[in-house]
Amino acid sequence: MAGQPAAAEQQDNDEPTFPRYAGPAFLSYGFRPFFLGASLFTGLAILAWVALFVGKVSADFLYPPREWHVHEMLFGYLPALIAGFLLTALPNWTDRMPLRGVLLLAMFLLWLAGRLLMAVPFAGASAAAIVDGAFLVLLATYVWREIAAAGVWDRAPIGVLVSLYAVTNLLFHLSALRAAPTDLPERLALSVMTLMLTIIGGRLTPTFTREYLAERNMSSLPGVFSPGDGIAIVLVLVGVMTWVFQPESVWAGVMLVLAGIASLVRLLRWGGWRVWREPLVLILHIGYGWVGLFLVALGASILGIGFTPENAVHLLTTGAMGTMTLAVMTRASLGHTGRPRHADRLTVAIYLLVNVGAVLRILAPNPETPTALTHAMLGLSALGWAGAYLLFAFHYGPYLVSPSLDE
Repeated sequence: MAGQPAAAEQQDNDEPTFPRYAGPAFLSYGFRPFFLGASLFTGLAILAWVALFVGKVSADFLYPPREWHVHEMLFGYLPALIAGFLLTALPNWTDRMPLRGVLLLAMFLLWLAGRLLMAVPFAGASAAAIVDGAFLVLLATYVWREIAAAGVWDRAPIGVLVSLYAVTNLLFHLSALRAAPTDLPERLALSVMTLMLTIIGGRLTPTFTREYLAERNMSSLPGVFSPGDGIAIVLVLVGVMTWVFQPESVWAGVMLVLAGIASLVRLLRWGGWRVWREPLVLILHIGYGWVGLFLVALGASILGIGFTPENAVHLLTTGAMGTMTLAVMTRASLGHTGRPRHADRLTVAIYLLVNVGAVLRILAPNPETPTALTHAMLGLSALGWAGAYLLFAFHYGPYLVSPSLDE
């Protein structure tokens, strides 16, 4: 990977030619159903959570409201976005046919069934957990099958992370069904997400930055991978794994701060200020910046400095995850439907809404002792964050259900 940046870049950007799909456009590629379904679900689920939090409504979910909210953010909307990305990227990586048609529909319906049973567990708690847990297990199995069939073992770390993510979801269910604390699987899931953003975001951001700069004949293109990137990834791995098993140790705090600093140095190497004219590229740098800030803030909070651990975690969940997922969703939806890779005004509005929502959530007073100000800031945060995903569904939905312009 490090020794072949040009080849890797071409592999990521050039889409293989497959036989034309004669079925509905909506089922031609994984990003179409999963990006649209995830954006609609996320927007509505966040609004429902805030209504539950402020006591405006009540609900009889599979788990208590707090655990339902955590699960559906970590194991509901994120797996759909990961599936949409991987089911679209794997054919590029492997030159193998994409999952499409009836099989893609079945996979999407399995994800949707998990969301339904988590909210309305009419089939019983165990059945709901099994159906929900099966989605990530199936996704991990498919990823490994494609990697093995094509022999692209440089993508094995993605398979490892998706597999670990699937196991983590099962651990969450096992804990929640026994009314035991879910702290460990939550930290493990957050750590897996941090590593995914570090690895995948750390590849996409410099790759598309190089592409943008090269198209404009600009010099000093950032390398896709360097020894410094490897050091940053190792530090992130050590930092989050220490946090998983020793969440209050000084060692975890120190390693997380070092990992965050290394991630921010890595970000600076890519020269994001040079792409300020194209928000579609700039947003990737902003999203990765949230990852570095999260690691520093979480480490500092463990050392008793700055944010509380809860607010630090929201730098990852609302900031990094929200920004980076929408950055990938918008770019992929444009590129894979034959549209120019350029952020129009509504796309810029999506980016602004998710980042404003993240900032408000992070700065909101402690929700454990809610005040009128807490409710107001959480409400505005939810409107911004949920609004970003609902605006994506409104603006990009027609693209996702229609044939590509280049067909």
